[in-house]
Amino acid sequence: MVEVEFDNGSHYNLSAEYLRIYSPAVDSKIRSVGGEKVISGRRHVGIMSAEPIGNYGMRLLFDDLHKTGIFTWDYLYHLGSDKFTLMRNYIKTLKKHGLSRDPPRRK
Repeated sequence: MVEVEFDNGSHYNLSAEYLRIYSPAVDSKIRSVGGEKVISGRRHVGIMSAEPIGNYGMRLLFDDLHKTGIFTWDYLYHLGSDKFTLMRNYIKTLKKHGLSRDPPRRK
């Protein structure tokens, strides 16, 4: 969970899963399904570290080793202020393509 607070008083708690699926980086674990790019199976992903990038954002290292996206403060504000709509749309997209937030079960 990442907690961000802005000068205007806005305060958001953003889960690791949410930040991972909305990472601003291109990612090899994205599935292109019907022209849509979808990241699935990240319900239990964690954040291993956060590194400030200048004054404009931060880089997160997730425990699935994804680390290439820089989350700007403007982007984090967008993710916080639109969290419920974005998450609802994400879940709808997963259902539409028969995918899950849960990681695949090992055989």
